[in-house]
Amino acid sequence: MTELIPAPRAVLAASSGEVRLTARSRLHAGPGAEGAERWLRTVLGQATGLPLREGREPDGTDGIALRVDGRLGPEAYRLVSDARGVLVEGGDAAGVFWGAQTLRQLLGPDAHRRAPVRRDRIWAVPHLTIEDAPRFRWRGLMLDVARHFMPKDGVLRYLDLMAAHKLNVFHFHLTDDQGWRIEIRRHPRLTEIGAWRARTKFGHRASPLWDEKPHGGHYTQDDIREIVAYAAERHITVVPEIDVPGHSQAAIAAYPELGNTDVIDTTALSVWDTWGVNPNVLAPTDNTLRFYEEVFEEVLDLFPSEFVHIGGDECPKEQWRSSPAVQARIAELGLADEDALQSWFVRHFDTWLSARGRRLIGWDEILEGGLADGAAVSSWRGYAGGTAAARAGHDVVMCPEQHVYLDHRQDGGPDEPVPIGWIRTLEDVYRFEPVPPELTPAQAAHVIGTQANVWTEAMEDAARVDYQVFPRLAAFAEVAWSALSAPGERDFADFERRTVAHCARLDALGVAYRPPGGPRPWQRRPGVLGRPIEGPPSRR
Repeated sequence: MTELIPAPRAVLAASSGEVRLTARSRLHAGPGAEGAERWLRTVLGQATGLPLREGREPDGTDGIALRVDGRLGPEAYRLVSDARGVLVEGGDAAGVFWGAQTLRQLLGPDAHRRAPVRRDRIWAVPHLTIEDAPRFRWRGLMLDVARHFMPKDGVLRYLDLMAAHKLNVFHFHLTDDQGWRIEIRRHPRLTEIGAWRARTKFGHRASPLWDEKPHGGHYTQDDIREIVAYAAERHITVVPEIDVPGHSQAAIAAYPELGNTDVIDTTALSVWDTWGVNPNVLAPTDNTLRFYEEVFEEVLDLFPSEFVHIGGDECPKEQWRSSPAVQARIAELGLADEDALQSWFVRHFDTWLSARGRRLIGWDEILEGGLADGAAVSSWRGYAGGTAAARAGHDVVMCPEQHVYLDHRQDGGPDEPVPIGWIRTLEDVYRFEPVPPELTPAQAAHVIGTQANVWTEAMEDAARVDYQVFPRLAAFAEVAWSALSAPGERDFADFERRTVAHCARLDALGVAYRPPGGPRPWQRRPGVLGRPIEGPPSRR
């Protein structure tokens, strides 16, 4: 009961007693808790072999009841295990679901398996009371499937892993220079051409190694609907990202007219096969705007999320500076320079999305040239962009690369596979604080949450993603959910102790995490060049 991750706000343990689940145990759900009931019956039924038949309010000692109690607040829950059975109450359906996740953890690591491993196993929940609620309403994971495609089943698996850690926003990075991953029926070449590259750089862009086979794939619109519905059943919102105006070579390869045709021969471009910041960006024409409006029309039909991410980061301005057509466009619009043109581009889609009841969110480069009205910011280059946005009254998701980029290496040893970026240990992630202390309480209220980002240039398959993400995502989940003390005062030793038990859960879930002692032999990538950055990262 003291090994829960993320840590609950309050646990009151009884001196003795437990609720044992048996073949007689029944599972009851009140109005609003039916979704959690279906999920819990499925996962516990698989793991335990118990039928957990539908029942009325528990009238014995071994039943489970789920119900909504609006007095608890959004996503909050109370779990009571006593002589009457187990009662999970949530402030809403999500709160009941998070309480059910805690119940699963209380039953032990084997409760996370898909079939019973011992038929004589005793399934018991100690008598206790847990009161819990999240710190942030945006507790996110960004997964980049553009650089290395993750098939649909892998995405569904990651939604389950997010739910197990009480994370509730899946930022789905669907397009980039190296691939376009979502079917757009009005523009089929985006996936016919843009979803595949001829080969792939293995390691950092300076590496001499190549994987010479084609790489790619995409999600059909029905795949997307399935992913969104699967996430919704787990109270996870899927926020799509369609990159503009940079990170767009895959789209330009499919539709060359989208690029700056008076500067380069865009018909010669293919889907990019290496990494880095690409100079081939969208042309700011009416045709380009309408093309992406048509893309977003289909995206909005698939994703009901409040926010839509438009990227907006790492947009080199060299082609715009060299293009007579772009310079004429800047003059026509009465803009000061290329930074203002990018701001105009972002503002166009901010207005367009707002008119359709959605909100734009973008990386902190959208601050350049003036922050778009109503836009929210993903602050990735440090705290500064998010701090400025919060002070200006804009909502912020804190995801600074110095702290929560999980593609960065976990140790300085020579065995770390394709070492990228700064060393970010489990303890480093655990001591991350999303809210800058210099913000006033009113400004801090604009920090609506935090997010860990997973860029997959050096992650060629799901096992590599697992290695980079876990167990650090468990530390991040506790930062996002739990009411922790100041970073320097956090009890990492206790978290590390709980991580031992949590790794047993990850084992049961089949997660290829990084062991505390370092990578296993098959997790290493000897001879593959990375991009390590020495020394500690700056806080800003």
